[in-house]
Amino acid sequence: MDEPAPEHRRPPGVSDATVESLGYLSAALDHVEHARGHLYAFHRLCGSAETAFEDAVDKLRAAGHDEIAEELEHAVLGRNPLPGMWSFQMVESYDDGYYADVLRIHQEALDSLVDGKRHLYEAETKERLRTRGRTGHEATPADADGEI
Repeated sequence: MDEPAPEHRRPPGVSDATVESLGYLSAALDHVEHARGHLYAFHRLCGSAETAFEDAVDKLRAAGHDEIAEELEHAVLGRNPLPGMWSFQMVESYDDGYYADVLRIHQEALDSLVDGKRHLYEAETKERLRTRGRTGHEATPADADGEI
């Protein structure tokens, strides 16, 4: 077949400018997804740090350093990294607010402008750049004879 899959072909009447603008919107969403990954990494690291601090308090006490253990226990353990929030609350706030709005607007744009088709700009760039008939330049995974 050596053609893009139907879900990666622009609907009739859609302009180059529309496809390009949606490509930019998708690129912005990629950045938001990347930031979200860092936020989740931050969340995981905060949790690991909390556990490590608990262990440090125990070890400091066992070594006879009660004052330092007490200070760590009362100043750091259970503390909010940001005012009023542990990292899970930061993640929830991001996901339920900014992230949800970005996803909604992105999907609404795709639905209203290109029948919900994703990555049209990228698919058209692939078509423009690939060498037809050359191994590794297939249009779809089905065209690759099992090479994925």
